[in-house]
Amino acid sequence: MARILQAMMVAFVSGLMLAPYVFAQPTTFITIGSGSTTGLYYPTSVGMAKIINEANIGIRANARSTGGSVYNAGAIQSGEQQLALAQNNIAYFAYNGTGITAFQDKATTELRSLAALYPEIIHILARKDANIGSPADLKGKRVYVGDVGSGTEQDTINILGAHGVTLDDLQSAVRGSAGSAVGLLRDGRIDAMFYTVGLGSAAIVEAAQTAPITVVPISSDKIAELHGEFAFYSGFTIPQGTYPGLDEDVSTVTMKAMLVASADLPEEAVHEVMNLLFKDKLDTFYNDVPNPNLKKYFKVEEALEGVPIPLHPGALKFYQEAGVQVVEDLMPPKS
Repeated sequence: MARILQAMMVAFVSGLMLAPYVFAQPTTFITIGSGSTTGLYYPTSVGMAKIINEANIGIRANARSTGGSVYNAGAIQSGEQQLALAQNNIAYFAYNGTGITAFQDKATTELRSLAALYPEIIHILARKDANIGSPADLKGKRVYVGDVGSGTEQDTINILGAHGVTLDDLQSAVRGSAGSAVGLLRDGRIDAMFYTVGLGSAAIVEAAQTAPITVVPISSDKIAELHGEFAFYSGFTIPQGTYPGLDEDVSTVTMKAMLVASADLPEEAVHEVMNLLFKDKLDTFYNDVPNPNLKKYFKVEEALEGVPIPLHPGALKFYQEAGVQVVEDLMPPKS
């Protein structure tokens, strides 16, 4: 009995000695919101979660397939998600409670930015026989403008507005899915369409192979005007040869796929994740996350370009340590 009591006492004392080390490093659990399993957001989130989990830094990550940017912003506000991918225009609308119906007067005040990852390009596609050389020429045309209440619809309104055109000026404003609209354009049932998609979209390539389709440019002065009014737009050049029949470079605007976070995430957790993904394991991030846009476009020194909402304090610390200048508009709100 004495030996048993002695053993129990040793175990008890050992437990007390170990307790500070056990409780000093609690595990932080995060859910990363993505998009549909057929898009790029989902494999990107899965790849990031894998890097985080294998690093053993006291953070466990789980990637979740979702409805995309709009859903993710709302899920961060509700606490359902802690990290997510989202288009920067949606992040802007969500944070400011404007732009699209889902956020009108319902600002997602818990949303914070971490980094802009890669461009998502606004293509203005038109049939060559419609004689459209500028967005101003869309007046009186049949145009796909995005689904009702979508980010694409708002982008269409913004770009048309910069050229003195409204939706009412169109012969018809066609709505529905972008995939269906590509078919309508190919078949000559619409004259033009707005399509936000990665460079070299297979759907555009296929349509351009079977119909006389071109990409409508946006002039540099209009790009500057759009960027001045909406921080989430920046200029982008679609290289000639990207699509069949595209025999010259085309200037347009791009939005960015962003990594966003909840303001409730601890500063050190965000700092750890960013150091891991964008510094310590950057080669792994480039090569093992199944999204070729990351290696092609992501650079830490450019990761704040197109970011339209304030940074998380952990992200601010990361950029300050990396020597990246942070403008006043991106400073975390004072609590």
